[in-house]
Amino acid sequence: MIGYVTIGTNDLARAEKFYEALLAELGGKRVMANDRMRFYGAGRGQPMIAICTPADGKKATVGNGMMVALAADSKEAVDRIYRKAIALGATDEGAPGQRNPKFYGGYFRDPDGNKLVAFVMGS
Repeated sequence: MIGYVTIGTNDLARAEKFYEALLAELGGKRVMANDRMRFYGAGRGQPMIAICTPADGKKATVGNGMMVALAADSKEAVDRIYRKAIALGATDEGAPGQRNPKFYGGYFRDPDGNKLVAFVMGS
């Protein structure tokens, strides 16, 4: 259903370093790039994440209520991804934990302030 999600940045080099290292934890790698965008994916036909500077040339801003959810395969993977994000310069938005009986997640904001969650269902 989702082809890709774009996340705005004001510092493409910094965002590229952050997302390449973070998404590698989920098997992601860069699959396409141009002068203002980098696309990352985990396999053909899988949804992708793109980081980009805005096409209109204006400053990238954080969308209130917008969040990207990164699917992990275990609680341990959620913990690892969350720790990696923090080590890469992310800020805490809610340490990993059981949010309800079937959802375990850890929330953080990337260096541009975009909100993400690493999560696993059914745990």
